[in-house]
Amino acid sequence: MTSPLERLATSGGALAAEAPDASEIAGLLRSGRARLADARNAALSPESRFDLAYNAAHALCLAALRHQGYRPKHRHIVFQVLPHTLGLGAGVWRVLDKAHQVRNLAEYEGHAEVDIRLLQDLVAACEVVEKAIGTCDAS
Repeated sequence: MTSPLERLATSGGALAAEAPDASEIAGLLRSGRARLADARNAALSPESRFDLAYNAAHALCLAALRHQGYRPKHRHIVFQVLPHTLGLGAGVWRVLDKAHQVRNLAEYEGHAEVDIRLLQDLVAACEVVEKAIGTCDAS
């Protein structure tokens, strides 16, 4: 039976099959964890904390996907496949998807107003991802 990730890696799909690279994954985990720690720093501006939390989430989710042997063709697919990479529910990836939309507005349209509630939810979602990765590492 074909897995959801395998189906997404078909010709023209959102993923490409690629053998995991332990060094790359370790670097992504280091980067994600460092950025998450910095995102918790209330002395930083909300915009900086949002950037840090978003990039932490992306690095951690990308590490989980790379661990499964896939590389994304589109940036935000790493959030959408969390049920298949880390067994996380829709509540987590929806927050990350919303953060991705806000990030795009800031990056491409200059709209950088950060909602504090979204920032808090983003940090919390990132912590869930980090914990799930820790659980996977332990098994």
